[in-house]
Amino acid sequence: MKWISCLAVCLLLIASCDKGAKSITLLAWSEYVPQKVIDGFEKETGIKVHYDAIDNNEALVQKLLSGASKYDVIQPSEYIIEQLAKLNKLAVLDHSKLPNLKNIGSQYMDMPHDRGNKYSVPYMTGTVGIVVNTEKVKEPIHGYRDLFHPKYTKRIVVLNDAREMVSWALNCLGLDVNEINPRSLAKAKPILADWVRLIRVYDSDSPKTSLSNGDCDLGVVWSGEAAKLWEENQKFVYVLPEEGTHMFVDSLAIPVDAPDVDAAHQFINYCLRPEISKLISDEFPYTNPNLQARKLLSQKQLDNPASYPKGEAKLGTFRDIGKASSDVDALITNLKSQG
Repeated sequence: MKWISCLAVCLLLIASCDKGAKSITLLAWSEYVPQKVIDGFEKETGIKVHYDAIDNNEALVQKLLSGASKYDVIQPSEYIIEQLAKLNKLAVLDHSKLPNLKNIGSQYMDMPHDRGNKYSVPYMTGTVGIVVNTEKVKEPIHGYRDLFHPKYTKRIVVLNDAREMVSWALNCLGLDVNEINPRSLAKAKPILADWVRLIRVYDSDSPKTSLSNGDCDLGVVWSGEAAKLWEENQKFVYVLPEEGTHMFVDSLAIPVDAPDVDAAHQFINYCLRPEISKLISDEFPYTNPNLQARKLLSQKQLDNPASYPKGEAKLGTFRDIGKASSDVDALITNLKSQG
């Protein structure tokens, strides 16, 4: 019977270790946090990271507000941070636990959606722009008006994102992309109706795929996707639309009911280290707001025209539009069904 006693002791020790093991749950965009970053954090801290992936901001909000799962760290874009803050769903960050916050460039701090960075820390920024396969498209493309032309019918891939699509039309009209109301949507509707007939693919996860495999010759995509295409073949040219476009700011934040706030701060501060932030840029070549991490990038990375566009451009961030977001979704859904 002695072996049974030993086995019981071993099982108690294992159970005790498991009970004391720490973990956090990360709710983030799919394929946006490198496995190397997660592995490094787990090895250094002993804190296990569970990665729950989403493919758009609306899914993030839905999962967070459903209450079905508790999250320690989330990865919303700028207007969602503002929305969640209004709903009192975000914890106030303790900046004393985020010493590496000093590495973020001042131009990315204290932005309109989160004054004083009370609730969020910039993770990656980028733009929405046009990719042109210059081997297939010889005419100059300067903006949305050039892109959405009947001669490119069913040769175009765009982000499967209603807010983005409406903003492109509003930019063409010279209207504020954050002033969304029945009047502005009515003006945008005929433009969008014409565009929908031309689009072949809607894809927010990997819009580069349709361009890389030759299914489409033009696209409106995230800049990080465009940067990967340029790395693959420099025939893929990135254009910031002359009418204006969205500069997004993807950030890290902590839900107000996070199970382990201290571990969440640890993870955020870890991601802010220059050498760790560089790993993110290596895998996902968006615009890195961590200026100390940029110093570690190669010249080729810094010269990527999609990651770090040259010249002047009309860029703006999104703000929370409240209940108007449902009107935006309905408009695009209806147009797609008719197109």
